[in-house]
Formats: sequence, C-alpha cells, structure tokens
Amino acid sequence: MDVNSGVKIKNNYFDGLPVSRSHVGLFMLIVLAYFFEQLDNNNFSFVAPALISSWGIKMEDIAHINSLYFVGMTLGGLLGGVISDFIGRRKTFLGSIVLFSVASIANGFAQDLTTFAISRAITGFGIFCMMVVSIAYISEMTPAESRGKWQNMTAGIGFLAMPLIGVIARIVVPISQDSWRWIFWMGGLGLVGFIFGLKYLKESPRWLVAKGRIAEAEQVMFEITGRQVDLSEAAKKVQPSENVKEVLVGMFSGAYLKRTAVMLVSFICINVPGFIFMAWTPTLLQQKGFTLEQSLFASSLIILGAPLGCFLSSFVSDKGGRKIPIGVIALGWAVLAVVFANLGNNISLIIAVGMCMNACNLAGGFTLFSYVAESYPTRMRNTATGFHNAMGRLAVAGSQLAVPVLFAKAGFTGLFGAIAIMLTVAGLTVLIFGERTGGKSLEEVA
Repeated sequence: MDVNSGVKIKNNYFDGLPVSRSHVGLFMLIVLAYFFEQLDNNNFSFVAPALISSWGIKMEDIAHINSLYFVGMTLGGLLGGVISDFIGRRKTFLGSIVLFSVASIANGFAQDLTTFAISRAITGFGIFCMMVVSIAYISEMTPAESRGKWQNMTAGIGFLAMPLIGVIARIVVPISQDSWRWIFWMGGLGLVGFIFGLKYLKESPRWLVAKGRIAEAEQVMFEITGRQVDLSEAAKKVQPSENVKEVLVGMFSGAYLKRTAVMLVSFICINVPGFIFMAWTPTLLQQKGFTLEQSLFASSLIILGAPLGCFLSSFVSDKGGRKIPIGVIALGWAVLAVVFANLGNNISLIIAVGMCMNACNLAGGFTLFSYVAESYPTRMRNTATGFHNAMGRLAVAGSQLAVPVLFAKAGFTGLFGAIAIMLTVAGLTVLIFGERTGGKSLEEVA
C-alpha cells in the first residue's frame, strides 16, 4: 500500500506493523524514566549500612523504613492504575516522575528517622505509580509480536542505573557520615525525564479510543507509524469503562478468576524474594562478617545482573506463550537461591551466583509485567495491573519486617531457603495453571 495515498488501513492498533523510529523515541522516554526511577529505587540498600553506622539505628529500623517504602508502593500501584484509567496514561506517568524525584530530594535533607521514612514512602508511591502506568503503556503501544521484547529491552537499558548507583555509592557513601545524602539528591535528576516527556510523550491510542476520542487516537497512530490507520473496527469492540469496584469484582469472577489467582500467587512469590534480595544484600553481607566496603563492593557487582537479565530475557519473553519463560526462570532462580545460601564467605562465588540471581529476578519480574498487562481488557488493564503489583508490594512490605526475625533464628541459609520455596511455588503455579498470552492481540487475549 502507498503510505502517502491517504487511504486508511484497517488495523488493530499496532499489531502487524513494524516498530518505527517514533516508537523507539517513546521507548527511550520510558528508558529515561526507568533510569532515574532505579536510582531512587535502589539507593537505600546501599545507604542503609551507612545509616546504621552514622545514625546508630538497628536492623529493625531499616526493616520499618523498607516496610513503609513498600506500603507507599502498594498505594502507588493501586491508585496509579485507577488514576491512569481515568485521566490517561500520559498525565499519570509524568506526574509520578515529578513526585518521586522531589521526594528523593527531600530524603537527602531529612534530619530524623521519621522524616526520612515518610519521604521514602512518598518516593515509593511515585515510583510504583509510574511503573504500573509504564507497564500498561508499553503493552498498549507495541505490536503483539514483540510486546515482551520491548518491555524487557526498555527495562534492561533503564536498569543500567542499578549498577551505576552501586558504583557511585561505593565511592560516595564512605567519604563522610553525611555523604549518603548526595545519593538521594541525585534522584532529583528524574525531573529531566519529566521535561522531555512533557514535550514528546504520546497518549495511548487504546485509552483514547476507550474514551471515544477516535480521531485523536488515529492521529497518534499516524504520528508514530506514518500510516493512516482506521480504528473504527477497534472502537466497536470497546466495552464501557468500569469503575474500580466493577473492575475488582470482574477480576474475581467468570473468565478472569483463574487468571487473577495465578497472577496473585506469581506476584507475591516473585516480588517478595526479589525485593528481599535487592534491599537487604548489602546489610546481610555486613551482618555475615564482611566490612562496609566489602559489602558495598559485592553488592555493586551483584546488581550488574539486573540489566543483563532484562536484555537476555527480551529474546525469549515472547516465546512459549509468555508463561513458560516465567516458570522456567522462577525455578532456575530457586535453585540459585539454595546455592547462594550455602556459599559460606567466599566473596567471589557470592558475587557470581548473586549476579545470576539478580538476572533471574529482573528477567522474571518484567516478563511477568507483560503477562499481567496482557491478561485484562483495556477498560480493566491499568486498574488490574496496579492491583496485582500493589498486592505484590504489600506482601513485600510485610516480609521486610520478617527478615530480621528470620535471619536471627535461621541465619543466612534459612532466609534464602525460604526464598527458594516461594520461587518454586511461583514457577510451578504459572507452568501448570497459567494461560498463554504472548504473541496474541490484546483484544484477542481479553
């Protein structure tokens, strides 16, 4: 077909169309947001040992800060999904960037534990509000054939911030008692992503069609693909938007009940191990007998596995109907957790196995993000995505309080043995009961 003929092609949004340069530009905006989000998301694990030393706080205080952070994330997931279903993906995405960037700056100025914990909770709210919206946004803006690839690829590039924050923290934190504040002030650079997004980020055509704004949706399609696309047929398939209560009731009834049950088990049993590992590794290594410098050095290398896992999984995420990669990665991660638990004080092996664990953590987590966004229709997508992610983070919030207790009673080996059990449950649940969604149109899956 002649692109310039002016004749509209009937299409189910982006399915079957090539990923354009404009597409890649949108993905790079997500990458920029992810980059600064990860600076804020991972900085506390590197700062925590310094706070223990400079403020004289205990592991239990670190647990309460982590718990409040994940409570904030829980609320951000719940409300972010709901808000974006009503005011749009674009506005919610940009607003959340401003929130977590400003809150991170406030963390750097905190003078007491209470102020620090509250600012950290607000950071968590903004971060996860943005994350939930971006998950659904990427799913709605990519062809069915490569949704998982682009979900994981954008994360892989953006999550290069994770090893970077490790390197920076290793240099900056030991300088003085208060040098950890600079790590949080760096989080304010997320406002750069807001400025670029304000100018270049497009609204989701699927959301526009759901709101009856078909002409605007077709204009966005043209700006991104260079094709005149007729979305009239897609508009006929749109069901009326539902309020939050209707979405939640719908998730636990009819065709969606089984999907919801599988997602809840998966999110809880993958999120809890992942965030225990990421948030506690520097502190746990220090408690294990390593010095502050050694624990920061090991953690800064272990975190290199995160972007690597996202990159590698982008090549397999769209295979096996999405569920097979998730299940296999979770079971492989469980085996690695058992190995990690029994390495003793061999720092080289701890780093090597830890990197592999972190690779599985992010590879499985972001493939799961694609999986949940695909499993519900547009009218429910962001609210449902937010709900599942929020429940995962709520479980993490509770688990943070249990980490010092379990570590005191069962030690390093017992803690990571519990992690292995949860991951095994997640992997088997998805493989046995999960549905295939990868490679299918979102409307077909729904």
